[in-house]
Amino acid sequence: MLWTAAGVATLGFLIALEFAARGYGEPGPITAVASDLVLAPDSGPLLYAGLALTMVVLTWRERAIAAAAAIGIDVVFFLGRLIAGGGLSFGNGALWVTLGCAVVAVTRRTGAERALLLKGVALGLLLVLGHRTGDTWLLITAKSHPLVLDPYVALADHALGNPSWVVGRIVEASSPVGDNLLHVVYGQLPLAAALVGLYQLRNVGVERRFPAHHLVRTFLVIGLLGPAIYMIFPVVGPVYAYGTEGGAWAAANVWPDTLPLIGTAHPIPFDEITPRNCMPSLHTAWAVTLFVHSRKGARWMRWAGTFWLVATLTATLGFGYHYGVDLVAGVVFALTVETAMRAFARGWDRPATVLIGYGAVVFAALLTAYRYLPRHLADLPWLFGPLLLLAMGSVVLLYVRTTRSWDPEPEAPAPRQTPPAKPQPELA
Repeated sequence: MLWTAAGVATLGFLIALEFAARGYGEPGPITAVASDLVLAPDSGPLLYAGLALTMVVLTWRERAIAAAAAIGIDVVFFLGRLIAGGGLSFGNGALWVTLGCAVVAVTRRTGAERALLLKGVALGLLLVLGHRTGDTWLLITAKSHPLVLDPYVALADHALGNPSWVVGRIVEASSPVGDNLLHVVYGQLPLAAALVGLYQLRNVGVERRFPAHHLVRTFLVIGLLGPAIYMIFPVVGPVYAYGTEGGAWAAANVWPDTLPLIGTAHPIPFDEITPRNCMPSLHTAWAVTLFVHSRKGARWMRWAGTFWLVATLTATLGFGYHYGVDLVAGVVFALTVETAMRAFARGWDRPATVLIGYGAVVFAALLTAYRYLPRHLADLPWLFGPLLLLAMGSVVLLYVRTTRSWDPEPEAPAPRQTPPAKPQPELA
């Protein structure tokens, strides 16, 4: 019943987004995914990541058949596009096979096996639909908010020492090597999350059940809730509001070389194309969640999770996509959502309720301060800078303490007792 209710709610949400996007003359997420069945997909690796998540519920023989079928279908589409002179893209086969698994579940499976396969299909499709849903959300934020609040956030960012300007100059100096590496890390974050999710779900095919909690669940919920906050706090980012990417709409062309002079913060008009997707930084939220879930993996995964977190934070600032205060809000947002998802899986208790409530209050307080107190934050950076970091750090500390109480460290084995030596007979 729970899965049915979640499925109905998700379908209703996708249909609503479809109508909203069409109201602006653009295709919605359902149309976009349907087009990937025939037209050239935008992201082949994402479609194969969705198929990989679906295949966690299959046996090794079934996985081999599914992978071969996906590749075979892709070869057919590839040759067709090559003959027609189209783009050399791939991924159609992965989506066809994922949907084929749903048909097999309905027509050839029963009982628990049918439910398990349908859950695998739902997980794979949600990854794909989540990406398309995010694109639609971003379109709606641009179309529905002609004014942006970048001057408020840029002013508040003075409290943290304007890290986007600092890191932007560092990344600019490291070009092209550092610049290209960070672009790869920033753009392939969903693929990295899928790999960590696959690691966590690697035993589903043997155990025939999903773990109570895994990365993909939190990843999808963050992507669902985050854009709703964009509608409340529309911000385009320093490279657009104060840099070359903003074109004629930029308030100034100074990023990352010179700080903008902001007198009284006020909303500024911007185009209807650039997404208002800065507050909070969802790339930061996703990278933090990936880091948290990689802590229980193998050593290579822990190192990879750390690298992806550091590189993502560097990219979000260094490319001018976010202000420093966006990242602070993103960390608080991520840990609050992660706590809620873990509590939903393991059962609610007082520590979970306290942590979620506290995280929500801190997040709301941050956004309120950015919007209504930016001048105070900028004028007293020695006071408010540490306070912002302290607020974020308090959520991190409470999260660590709470989750450790949920998952206590295994007790060390008792030291082995050496049996007493037998007494030796005395010699006469």
